[in-house]
Amino acid sequence: MAASEETLAERLLSGDNRALARAISLVEDNESEGWELVREVYPHTGRAAVVGLTGAPGAGKSTLIGALTKLRREAGRRVAVLSIDPSSAYTGGAVLGDRIRLSEHFLDEGVYIRSMANRGALGGLSEAALQGALLMDAAGWDDVYLETVGVGQAEIDVIDHADTIVLVLMPGSGDSIQALKAGVMEIPDIIVVNKTDHPLTDQMVREIRSTLSLAPQEGWRVPIVKTEALRGEGAAELIERIDEHRAHIEADGELAQRRRKNLRAEVIGLATARLRRQLEVKLEEDDEFSRLLEEVVERRLDPASAAEQIARHAMEGGR
Repeated sequence: MAASEETLAERLLSGDNRALARAISLVEDNESEGWELVREVYPHTGRAAVVGLTGAPGAGKSTLIGALTKLRREAGRRVAVLSIDPSSAYTGGAVLGDRIRLSEHFLDEGVYIRSMANRGALGGLSEAALQGALLMDAAGWDDVYLETVGVGQAEIDVIDHADTIVLVLMPGSGDSIQALKAGVMEIPDIIVVNKTDHPLTDQMVREIRSTLSLAPQEGWRVPIVKTEALRGEGAAELIERIDEHRAHIEADGELAQRRRKNLRAEVIGLATARLRRQLEVKLEEDDEFSRLLEEVVERRLDPASAAEQIARHAMEGGR
């Protein structure tokens, strides 16, 4: 590795924000220097408390993160925020961007804020998002908040990137309750009902409790926290619940198990994404693939059979 990259790694490990910004950009742009840097600093990861906040657009996730950040900073902790935004259809960049988020913390050197584009990732997180979180961890941040774009049930993969999952709901959003009933209830460790000045708040809390009562009543019991993020109300209680959950999973060994499962999923996910890109490049130049596609279009061959032949061909070529 070149000396300049070693210097970048050293600066990142010492907590240099500019080095961290450069490192994340290299990974986001899929530059080889970025992946080499991740390899170098990876042994220094695993210390940060990673919290994922997910929920529908407009639920107030960003505002809530701002309230949590304020309390964590008052406690002397350093906070990094990684917001996964919808991609621009033209540039692939993050549409929402850093500057409209957490504005009161921009001048605080103990807070680092970064937006990344999801670039079409079905689960709301881009391939590079995990690496960004790892780099924040290596840079010594105490708390790393991952905020995902609200894309409904497909947002499941946030589970694979955080120690504690917080699902943020807002009163009056019947779709959120349906999502819980449909299986998203398996995601959260904590449920937040935000914007509690809404008249339907108590009704929503009752519906959530009723839905959660259908789940197995053992181990960690998912708490429901009511917040009004704009005024910071309920943020202190949410911090308490997050810390309680962390203590719980550390005490029974679940934290290590989660991270083992998460890292396994990450390796498989990265490998799958890279194999897909390689396959797409190869198939563009493969006459046999064109022939198979034409047979599918003419309905002489079904898509699954064509895919099986392509997969077999790719595997044989790999060997």
